[in-house]
Amino acid sequence: MERRKFIKNVAASSAAFSIVPSFVLGKNHVAPSDTLYVGAFGVGGRGGSVVKELTNTGKVKFVALCDVDDRSAAGSYKLHPKAKRFKDFRKVYDKHLSDIDAIMVATPDHTHATIALPFMRAKKHAYVEKPLSHNIYEARLMTQVAKENGIVTQMGNQGSSNPGSKTTKEWIDAGVIGKITKVDCWTNRPVWPQGLKTPEGGHPIPKELDWDLWLGPAANRPYNPAYLPFKWRGWWDFGTGALGDMGCHIMETPYSVLGLGSPTEAEASCTTTWVGDFVEADYSNSCPPSSVVRLKFNTAEQGDIALNWYDGGLMPDIPTELEDGKLLGETGGGVVFHGTKGIILCDIYSANPRLLPASVNEMFNKPKPYLPRIEGGFAGHQSNWVEGCLNGVETASDFVTKAGPLTEGVLMGNLAIKAYQYKTFKEGKKAGDWDPFLYPGRRTIKWDGAKMNVTNFDKANEWVKGSYRKGWELT
Repeated sequence: MERRKFIKNVAASSAAFSIVPSFVLGKNHVAPSDTLYVGAFGVGGRGGSVVKELTNTGKVKFVALCDVDDRSAAGSYKLHPKAKRFKDFRKVYDKHLSDIDAIMVATPDHTHATIALPFMRAKKHAYVEKPLSHNIYEARLMTQVAKENGIVTQMGNQGSSNPGSKTTKEWIDAGVIGKITKVDCWTNRPVWPQGLKTPEGGHPIPKELDWDLWLGPAANRPYNPAYLPFKWRGWWDFGTGALGDMGCHIMETPYSVLGLGSPTEAEASCTTTWVGDFVEADYSNSCPPSSVVRLKFNTAEQGDIALNWYDGGLMPDIPTELEDGKLLGETGGGVVFHGTKGIILCDIYSANPRLLPASVNEMFNKPKPYLPRIEGGFAGHQSNWVEGCLNGVETASDFVTKAGPLTEGVLMGNLAIKAYQYKTFKEGKKAGDWDPFLYPGRRTIKWDGAKMNVTNFDKANEWVKGSYRKGWELT
């Protein structure tokens, strides 16, 4: 199906929709069936794991499995041999729209919105892997469509279902560590190549892969194994780097605990790589090997809060309260809440919150738990969404109140990283020429969240929405 024809069909079906199908029209409406009929997109890799997790709920039937690469999808195809198989998501929309209640999207970041939005506009519930989108505009649009259509949504950041996030909020709300002034977050990612020169030349396209569909809205280029599988995360055209990969997991706790919204400011500094003496590598199309991002927020309860992000082996300062011999990064990532009366340390995925120093925990009179927990915790994230679709249960990371704002904050950090990578050259200078003033220094990006606009560095506004290959534009 031609892309333009597909867009017209989407608009027509949305406008003409009047017959209520089997899916839930709102959180308080119970479906007439105890089975959720799902179309799944991107069913290899992480998507293959989500397919298994949804299968294990015992309440999901997969109508269609869609993946551009038969190699990666083989496991899901074997698990559900009766499901229809597709490479083009538009054919699922054309042939099975009336057969499905919901969709699961676990494709590379740059196609999340492209695939999810047509089905969301047709009032299909949506589970989309993190980050919710490739850019801020897409996150805002997906949030808007989810709200307008009253569909049940969930982003794939399982830490939001972990009880540790709720425990941390109960402690902070009780004033256990006083007023929060700073939050440090870190990850050991990336665990894939970053800071590379753009690949040159092409390679034979594997027969199992539809390369054009894999590119989707990204600019056309020859196939290169430097992009997939998994390595796409390190390229701006397809992924969102270490921050996009893990930020929606690790920053979820600060967001939900402190009620963070749009950052007011962001700045970053990144690793510099060299290919020769005084010759810097041009990795403007690749995410940096490591970075530090500083976000500022203004909150009603806590006032001004600084949130600092570290990746690629860089770490925050070790609190003096941490016991000698203990490592801050034992779990590959985590969060430190700095309060006026103390410190809370959480492991990756919001797990195991504890006070520093450790001796305080023994005499700590913990507040009585009062916030509802997700059944199954981390492992119940997919089941929580299914129950939301079938029985109106509140989901842990819905697009409207949680996943959308969180994703925007994460991607705001990426704007600051791109601003740091962006270079201007003096007259007569070009990339590769040594210039002690090549870097303009660390930029502070000022953000108007209501208008979705960078107010002091107009170049960054080009990255708020991004660009789309002709025929793949979002509407």
